[in-house]
Amino acid sequence: MLQHLSGKLVEKSPVHAVIDVGGVGYFLQISLHTFGKIGTTDTVRLYTHLTINSNDFSVTLYGFADDAERDVFRKLISVSGIGPNTARMILSGRSTDEVKHMILTRDVAGFKGIKGIGEKTAERVIVDLHDKIGKLSESQYEKVPVAHNTMKFEALAALTSLGLDKTKTDKALDKIMMTQPEASLEDLIKQVLKQI
Repeated sequence: MLQHLSGKLVEKSPVHAVIDVGGVGYFLQISLHTFGKIGTTDTVRLYTHLTINSNDFSVTLYGFADDAERDVFRKLISVSGIGPNTARMILSGRSTDEVKHMILTRDVAGFKGIKGIGEKTAERVIVDLHDKIGKLSESQYEKVPVAHNTMKFEALAALTSLGLDKTKTDKALDKIMMTQPEASLEDLIKQVLKQI
């Protein structure tokens, strides 16, 4: 229905963005990957995916920095037991290439390290998507830029909105920030998602 949105970035957080397109504000759920790619530009273009919940007919719009992330998101939600929020959690903790690599190498443990993914679900993702994921070269793996800042409050808000326990998340953030005081917001969130 909606292929992409281009407009003025009105608001952004690690879990959502608001884009003004011709005077209409669109609220999009985003992954941490997309949050990092948006940067501080005034005008953005996000690829979109629209879901309608059959139980309460609520409509949710998801935004992606690139078509590759949207493609992986769509493949993930095609797997039984993986809903849009779980797929977004996966793409917040791992880059699109890392997700593809975990599928290709049948890395069950890598998926189990993501909140909400058990062994059976991890195996189902790998079995269902192994033949649908193209091969990757090592040069395709994304490097996460490191910014010099500490934003515990924002990281905690973003992680708890993704469904993580506030107490455990707070402790994990403290531990990471003690050893890496210069970690960026994106790095903090990714590391917590890998630990909890």
